[in-house]
Amino acid sequence: MFLKNQWLKLVAYVVFALGLRFIIVDYMLEGTTEWWIQSLAIMIIFVVGIGFVFRGTAKVIEETTDVLKDRTKLAGGFLQAMGTAFPDMVIGVMAAIISLQVRDTDYLRAVNLAIIAASTTFGSNVYNILHAVWCIYRQNLANARKKTVLMFPPFKAGGRLKPVKDHTIKPSVKEMDGAIRILTALTLLTAFVAISMVLFGRVKDSANIYGGDLYQLVLPVGIALFLMAVGTLYVFRKSDRPESPVAEIREEERYYDKKSSMRIWADLLLAGVAILFAAESMVKSMETFSHLTHIPFVITGILAGLIGCMGEMIVVHNFSVNPKGRIGDAIVGVGMDNIVTIMGASIVAIMGGIFLGGNSLILIFVIILAANTLLIEQIARFKNYLVR
Repeated sequence: MFLKNQWLKLVAYVVFALGLRFIIVDYMLEGTTEWWIQSLAIMIIFVVGIGFVFRGTAKVIEETTDVLKDRTKLAGGFLQAMGTAFPDMVIGVMAAIISLQVRDTDYLRAVNLAIIAASTTFGSNVYNILHAVWCIYRQNLANARKKTVLMFPPFKAGGRLKPVKDHTIKPSVKEMDGAIRILTALTLLTAFVAISMVLFGRVKDSANIYGGDLYQLVLPVGIALFLMAVGTLYVFRKSDRPESPVAEIREEERYYDKKSSMRIWADLLLAGVAILFAAESMVKSMETFSHLTHIPFVITGILAGLIGCMGEMIVVHNFSVNPKGRIGDAIVGVGMDNIVTIMGASIVAIMGGIFLGGNSLILIFVIILAANTLLIEQIARFKNYLVR
């Protein structure tokens, strides 16, 4: 049960994350050159990191955001994003820190780590936006057919989506309008990043250093991007959804509803610590994975982005298949999550540790902008069912 020994579960997440970082990484991943031991270490890091640490902490974030929303009057999606964006942002920042540490001794490795930082940060945006597109598309299909549909047909394990008319609590039209505005702001921020990298961030002699075009976010752009991201989060920080009726609060949320705010923030702090150390282990494992498989670092970083955004995807999925008015939080959370990761990218840029190759730069940003457009269209369709 989720409720039993919840504090011990959080401690366990931290202990396992520390074990990954200081035992598996130090003694198995970096303490040997045997490929099969390193491969085993990578597998352990992925299985424990995703299947236990990230999945468990995502549930804590999911179950506390509605309670904190009512107490702080902040948007549930905003609070959700602060937690779920943390993994991919931390993976990117940790990659940048390691990159800076080796820049003077191994510049090519520093560039490769910086590429992991960037592709993780922006790659995660691709995954959770497209996943949200699918969730809302399936919801709209249920609305149009006026019957329950599977999230991932023909598999029943993914859950079912009810028509919005059958939802216990319906999201508000105002929430949908806010989600569209947030995604529009995300589109503009993403376009700003892409344009500024191309116009001001081309690295001289990158062909000699990297073997192809290389772009970075320069310091002034990083500072401007940080201020814009923080400003956007501040503008959309307030909630557009009324307080949840007590009768509709799930058992897990009622558990936190009876706890003090200090206890809730302490739980979130422990979840953040667990995510931090698990993320650092994953950065190191992804670097070793690239060396073992000879897969380009930008591809490795994009794969790491999937790891980082797993928490957001789990929350969006759960809020979709358990319709109690939280779909609005989920959609807002997706936009907020990606703005937080862009803020993380700006921090990495200020640190001087973010790069992207030419072709990957174009592909990642084109996909993000296209995905944003698709999600806005699906939200607009969903909104139409609310006003009928």
